[in-house]
Amino acid sequence: MVRVNVDIDRCVGAGQCVLTVSDVFDQDDDGLVTVLVQPSDPATLDAVREAAVVCPSMAITVVED
Repeated sequence: MVRVNVDIDRCVGAGQCVLTVSDVFDQDDDGLVTVLVQPSDPATLDAVREAAVVCPSMAITVVED
């Protein structure tokens, strides 16, 4: 099981996550990231991991059980 979490207090609204995986991430009216869906396939999960790496504020965490 994989869970993508976003720390809104750390998000700076850079949008790198949305550029990396627009199927999973979006930005609200304030530019802060929201998680649309939890990734379910390996290719999307790889892209989400990349989004977590490129996030300048390190607001995204991927928890794998």
